[in-house]
Amino acid sequence: MLNIYDPGVWDHIDDKLRDLLVEKGPIRKENLNFPLDEHSRHFSATYYKRGLNNGQTHNRSWLVYSKLKDKAFCFCCKLFKVMHSRSHLAGEGINDWKHLSEKLTQHERSREHALNFIAWVESRERLYKNETIDKEMQMLIKKDKEHWRQVLFRLVAIVKCLAVHNLAFRGTHEKVYQNSNGNFLGLVEMIAEFDPVMEKHFRLIQDKQIHCHYLSHKIQNELIANIGSKVKSAIIEKIKESKYFSVILDCTPDASKIEQMTLILRCVDVSSTPAKVVEYFLEFLVVEETTGLGLLNVMLDAIKSLELDIDNVRGKGYDNGSNMKGKNQGVQKRLLDINPRAFYMPCGCHSLNLVLCNMASSCVKSKSFFWSLSMPIYYICQFYKTLGCFA
Repeated sequence: MLNIYDPGVWDHIDDKLRDLLVEKGPIRKENLNFPLDEHSRHFSATYYKRGLNNGQTHNRSWLVYSKLKDKAFCFCCKLFKVMHSRSHLAGEGINDWKHLSEKLTQHERSREHALNFIAWVESRERLYKNETIDKEMQMLIKKDKEHWRQVLFRLVAIVKCLAVHNLAFRGTHEKVYQNSNGNFLGLVEMIAEFDPVMEKHFRLIQDKQIHCHYLSHKIQNELIANIGSKVKSAIIEKIKESKYFSVILDCTPDASKIEQMTLILRCVDVSSTPAKVVEYFLEFLVVEETTGLGLLNVMLDAIKSLELDIDNVRGKGYDNGSNMKGKNQGVQKRLLDINPRAFYMPCGCHSLNLVLCNMASSCVKSKSFFWSLSMPIYYICQFYKTLGCFA
């Protein structure tokens, strides 16, 4: 898919794409780490400003940077250039950082740049006032954009509903109005009975007027991934706000026999009134080596990827496995060497499971002890079995 925010990929620009880029305008991403070239030079955000002779600065609104190609481009010349443009800023871009200031000054004083800049401003004003030559076409485009915006609004609401209630999305079929096509398509069909937007959308699909209907499993996965990313970002912001947090880890193999480790972070939600302790599940981590060192490295990489500080860990909870709680090579000992303030607390459910298993084993060996404690142990086991502490 075309990245409309990176000028390095604007090779074949038609009228539709040009209008879209003019409407969006030049986008500059903040806090970018500009890579160094072979001379240890790089692009700088200071080039976005032009120093005047009277000491004031002027914004070069036309200057954009391509992260993909590590080059600078002229926004208006890239869109409105003639076939044989002499400026590199309108074509393949410039990455000569040593002479960039000189070339920018030379470019913005050229007649070609002035004409393209005027064409850009006039096109932007016409689109804003809806006074373009193809006015009716622009109105149809805006109407179509609004339709797709409303469709996506409803699809996102369905994804949120199914995720909150922990329901499966797909069934055995992926077509509307078929049996066993899953909860997602089923909710879409139900909304189409009452909502004119989805009713029109279904009519366009059935009449084969559109082929991109945004109902496939790929779109569902993309929506789930995007929403999950936003939720994770919100969780990370809450953890950073509270600063200190605890880590809870546990490993289990999935259906494909791949060992996975759950990462749960526990912190104080200071944004709520009153403040309360909360736990957040972040992700599943694939584990290739189940030793203490292997598990620790996976956890450290995950903490680093979430942009959290390992020195702010104030607690950790694991099961009773030797690779977890081992006092010499376990995860808790290795993390304690990195952060002495990370207090270790063994899992209460795992500890209770071991206690009851040892009690039952002792009862089998001693019949008198078994008969005296058989009934209490039986009820205790039944109680904690209902809680899911052990099988």
